[in-house]
Amino acid sequence: MKKILMPLLMVAALALVPYVGVEYAGLGYLFGVLIPYAAAFLLVAGFLYRMVDWLRRPVPFNIATTCGQEKSLDWIGQQKLECPPTRRHAALRVLSEVIFFRSLFRNNKAELRKGPDLAYGSHKWLWLGGLVFHWSLLVIVLRHSRFFFMTPGPFFQFLEDADSFFDVTVPALYMTDVLALAAVTFLVLRRILDAKMRVLSLQTDYFPLFLIAGIVLAGIGMRYVAKVDVMPVKVLMLGLMDFSFNPPGEIGALFYVHLFLVCVLAVYFPFSKLMHMGAIFLSPTRAMPNNSREKRHVNPWNAPVRFRTYAEYEDEYREKMKKAKLPVEKE
Repeated sequence: MKKILMPLLMVAALALVPYVGVEYAGLGYLFGVLIPYAAAFLLVAGFLYRMVDWLRRPVPFNIATTCGQEKSLDWIGQQKLECPPTRRHAALRVLSEVIFFRSLFRNNKAELRKGPDLAYGSHKWLWLGGLVFHWSLLVIVLRHSRFFFMTPGPFFQFLEDADSFFDVTVPALYMTDVLALAAVTFLVLRRILDAKMRVLSLQTDYFPLFLIAGIVLAGIGMRYVAKVDVMPVKVLMLGLMDFSFNPPGEIGALFYVHLFLVCVLAVYFPFSKLMHMGAIFLSPTRAMPNNSREKRHVNPWNAPVRFRTYAEYEDEYREKMKKAKLPVEKE
């Protein structure tokens, strides 16, 4: 229970910091300008550092994951995505993972039943929850781009109109807000209700979920409860994009809660498991083509080895071999 409550209380405390700082201490410039710049710098620097660090690590062997028939004789059918023979096919496999969570779709669950019998079955709920969660966050991020550009463009306007298609509230309800919150709730409950996941889960598994939930709730609160004026927000965001360092206008404290939690997520991102967003593109098991039959993979860690011939060995130990009465080729 502690590993669930501690991240929850931590997110609540983080949300309280900007609220008190802006509402009672007048620290709008700190939370609206300085902290976002620092968070953006740490996000970019940390992300690049992790990616460069992974790129520098040698891959000594061909360790591509193979789940199907590899390239062989012409009359034998080949599964090019399951066992990619070229970099192009490997890239397509990575994209299928990124866009559709292809391997997670085929994920199975194992249960020990009476008997005892180990039963395997389909486990599509995790795939659906993960897909809805990531796609909803992507649409939300794209929707927010209208705050960073003077004229967002027709695509982003279409995205916003499609997201608020049902138009059941005033202002219009965004479907991705509901879906993202539902997906986060599912992922949290999965870790709490599933006995195996409850044992395996750590505080670092709950913290980003609670943090994202807090960001979504603060955003929903600004739209439907506190009704924050978006024009000062857009002026602030445009100023941040221009590196103007101008002080923010009159914006409600809930906006700073939302922005500060986003900054915390940005700082936390490069140093957490969330870096799987970049790591999946560098994973050798996914990104490498399975061409070990066509190309020799040399281990870059193997230092050059100087081989000694038997003649050199005998020249060095001939006298000792004679004393030990061992046969020698040269007297």
